[in-house]
Amino acid sequence: MPPKHVIRKDEWERRLHDVQITKNELNRLIMDYLVIEGYKSAAEEFSQEANLTPPVDFESIESRMDIREALQRGDVEEAITRVNDLNPEILDTNPALYFHLQQQKLIEYIRQGRIAEAIQFAQDELAPRGEENPEFLTELERTMALLAFESSPSAPPAILELLSPAQRMKTAGEVNAAILESLSQGKEVKLVGLLKLLSWGETLLEEKAEFPKLMVRDGTLVDRGGS
Repeated sequence: MPPKHVIRKDEWERRLHDVQITKNELNRLIMDYLVIEGYKSAAEEFSQEANLTPPVDFESIESRMDIREALQRGDVEEAITRVNDLNPEILDTNPALYFHLQQQKLIEYIRQGRIAEAIQFAQDELAPRGEENPEFLTELERTMALLAFESSPSAPPAILELLSPAQRMKTAGEVNAAILESLSQGKEVKLVGLLKLLSWGETLLEEKAEFPKLMVRDGTLVDRGGS
């Protein structure tokens, strides 16, 4: 196997410096981050300072954040109402998303100890959908298992995690992505995608060369040293 080509740090930095990125491109990356993460006030201010046309209506950012906050506090009904106010086609054309919202509503009933309502709601709203889709049925059965264990510490983690804050955040994230898609806006922050691409590119290059490496850790770049 031939020896790897060695790229020294000064040469590597020179090559990086030769890559031309315009200020406008950087500004658009920043705007993309602010919009997707929901920083409405910062996005408005940055739009004016950078003289950028926003990719979405700023009011839609506030609506998305209101929906996310409603789900994170367990108010699924308000979230559904707000989604329909924003764009009723989002739920009409996405049965999986609507099922997951109804599933979250069932979880909230169980969390609050409203067992009779939970059972009735599962029978009326979720069971018919489960009959049409095996995946939905599996999720319904997992959710109803909460009743059997009654939040016992001995319950399987896959059951108990339904009552965790992470479950609410998962549902909120799914709704947020659907709204962004309806606005023809990317679901993932472009900076995150670029970091993933960088990590993938380093892996490929490492097979053929030795070079100063950067590592993605918790969404930031960390220098791992080099020649």
